[in-house]
Amino acid sequence: MSRLMYTNHVSKRANNRVKETVNLVKKNIGESTRYRFWFWQASFWLFLSVTSFVILTLWYGNLSLASIEHTILQGIVGLGFSVFLYKVFELIWNKPLRYRMMVGGSVVFLIAFIWTIFRMYLLAWLTDFDSMFDEFGGWYFASLFIFLCWTGLFHGIRYYELQQEEHQSVLQAEAAARDEQIKRIEAQSIARDAQLKMLRYQLNPHFLSNTLNAINSLIELGEADKAQKMTVQLSQFLRYSLDNDPDTTIELRKEIDATNLYLEIEKTRFGDHLEIKYEVTREAEKALVPSLLLQPIIENSMKHAISKNEHGGTILIKARRENTRLILVLSDTGDGSPTQEPTTKGVGLKNIQQRLKTLYDNNHELIFTKEIGPGLTTIINLPFET
Repeated sequence: MSRLMYTNHVSKRANNRVKETVNLVKKNIGESTRYRFWFWQASFWLFLSVTSFVILTLWYGNLSLASIEHTILQGIVGLGFSVFLYKVFELIWNKPLRYRMMVGGSVVFLIAFIWTIFRMYLLAWLTDFDSMFDEFGGWYFASLFIFLCWTGLFHGIRYYELQQEEHQSVLQAEAAARDEQIKRIEAQSIARDAQLKMLRYQLNPHFLSNTLNAINSLIELGEADKAQKMTVQLSQFLRYSLDNDPDTTIELRKEIDATNLYLEIEKTRFGDHLEIKYEVTREAEKALVPSLLLQPIIENSMKHAISKNEHGGTILIKARRENTRLILVLSDTGDGSPTQEPTTKGVGLKNIQQRLKTLYDNNHELIFTKEIGPGLTTIINLPFET
């Protein structure tokens, strides 16, 4: 049993070595031009020698040591001549086609002639062959045919390799172009994210300044409880802002929740003078919008409309889906003045314009109008995304 196991072990090691050798040869042939040259050279002359031996020697019953030696020696010498021919073709490869045909053809005819003489003298030396020049034409034709076949094989392989190299160059160029495009897109994405962060972070100081002024006013009026409540609400709103990524989009329902945190602060200031109405469809609630999209618009209404109206006012927030678009409409009841003009020059609204431009390029609309009601109406048209 142990001898059988040892035999199996040796057999497996031998098989593994053969596989490793075969894989190494395949790798070298695939990667090295020199290995490929010697591979197809050896294959060509081995095939020719075997074919010649079978067709000419065995078929005519001339099997002898001399015929075998003649077949082997003429194959070796032919291989040597083909190496010389290979060098000639390499030397004239970049010459004009007519020059290559003339020089290459002359060399092929010359080498075929010399190889024919060698083969015939070799056969005469190894055997009693004496009618050498009587059959020279047939021998020379065969030699010429063989080297013409070799020439065709050489050019076929060379053009194939050139085509493969060109194809590889094209693939490398395309890969480099893709890498460059990816890098450019990544750079643009980084710049876009940085711009969004800058715009988003611009909102908090702007909003914080307005809110602190309101808290200071409450303190001056002696309304410490309201000031304290507003401070707590301000802390909650700022905490929400810190917990959310400034360059992402969120569902509209979450954006409305964030807006409510801000409105709670404003209700502390205005009490019953401020009324908020929502007309948001369930489908629209799932749409993605830039975070803190609504707050600057509502803050603009609070500053330029609600706070200036002695009766306060109402802010209406609408949202609906129209095919592949999300339509947001925010309107206020104005400051009570019939001549009120839309105010669109504030920091918050400019910030919104820039953020939408950065996120959606030209695939959005931001419209400020007085067409609906006496106050300012803001219409935002965005792609409907979930």
